[in-house]
Amino acid sequence: MNTHRWTALLLGTALVTAGCGGGSAGAPAKADLSAPKDKSGTLTMVTKFADPKYAPYFEKVVAAYKAANPKVDIKLEQVGDQPYKDKIRVLTASKDLPDIYFSWAGDFANKFVRAGLAADLTGVIGPDTPWGSTFAPAALKAFQYNGKYYGMPVDLDGKYLAYNKAVFTKADVQVPKTFEELLTACDTLKSGGVQPIAFGNQYGWAAIHFITQLNAYDVAPKTLETDYAPATGAFTDPGYVTALKQFGDLVSRCGTKDANGLSHETAQAQFLSGKAAMHYLESVEFDVLDKSELDWSFLRLPAPASAPGDTNALTGAPDGFLVNGQSKNAGLAVDFLKFLSSKENAATMTKDIGWLSPVKDSATSANSYPQLTDALKDIGKAGSFAIWLDTITNAEVAGAYLSGVEGMLSGSRTPEQVMAGVQKAAAKAKKEVG
Repeated sequence: MNTHRWTALLLGTALVTAGCGGGSAGAPAKADLSAPKDKSGTLTMVTKFADPKYAPYFEKVVAAYKAANPKVDIKLEQVGDQPYKDKIRVLTASKDLPDIYFSWAGDFANKFVRAGLAADLTGVIGPDTPWGSTFAPAALKAFQYNGKYYGMPVDLDGKYLAYNKAVFTKADVQVPKTFEELLTACDTLKSGGVQPIAFGNQYGWAAIHFITQLNAYDVAPKTLETDYAPATGAFTDPGYVTALKQFGDLVSRCGTKDANGLSHETAQAQFLSGKAAMHYLESVEFDVLDKSELDWSFLRLPAPASAPGDTNALTGAPDGFLVNGQSKNAGLAVDFLKFLSSKENAATMTKDIGWLSPVKDSATSANSYPQLTDALKDIGKAGSFAIWLDTITNAEVAGAYLSGVEGMLSGSRTPEQVMAGVQKAAAKAKKEVG
């Protein structure tokens, strides 16, 4: 899920753009979402969960729904990451989208919305509705566009700083509550001969995740929303440079030397072996730590003491499903998605495949472990997701950030130079969607 995200951006965005006509605006999709009195008919559904570890879960849910509704047939097709990007492009171009289809959060989903290909689900899944109230608010918000809700989140993934309790205790380091305290803790750990944070940026996205969180802290939410939209992005707020400077301080005082030459997995191995005190990783990776012998816990990357942005935002995002705005069976599609996201099915997903569900209270001691249930509770408290910078922004902007931050790590670019490149990319993106 980590190393493919950048590929998903470069390929997935381009493919959807080809199918949806780029930034051209389509009429809002107003499908009939009312629950059918007689549940009958055929639903088509395409996911990207063909992996043998994940596919059986979705097959089991489909079979259970069909058993409860014998007049309904669901044609489920599951393909892998790359095949899905190719398939959704072809289906979009041929105007043959399935009734239910997978989407990443961010501009990937928003392209379908702008083209009028995703049904407006606000009336059934908005946070004030019975169904919507069962989800973590931040997960719902990830599929919000212009104040309306277009997707059902199916899983959760948040970014956290895992730490080794034994290393902290030995170094007499307290869990930091602010960014400044984190830097001080790193100084203490380093002076004691301990690598503070294991950090590998070989594929670029690892650094981008730090920037995603720091941008959320240092830039006002409304400004981020404006800049992350291809049609309005400018990236002139001084908070962006501040975030990059803070990242530079973090790498200098906490990070791994020559991070561009290390993979995320290599850095994680350093943490697992006790050679590093902390590691910035996703909640979907917690299972690796749970299977180790480490005594570990986690915290969010702490916010700077005087951060002007949203200090309650959490880097991460759910994956989700959209409903075809032109579907004649949209109401039946919504009924199935409600079934898929029932608390019982959500709990089974966590137990069977180890994913956190956005459904509240779905992770318990019976189907997970303490850190995973704690992560679900923490995600539920998040005001919003700071969606991965390399999927929420236009491909041009994300590419400029990726190369710019790699340049910072190698010493060839300053934060100001990075943002000059981002601003240039944003201007190009604005022309493309204008």
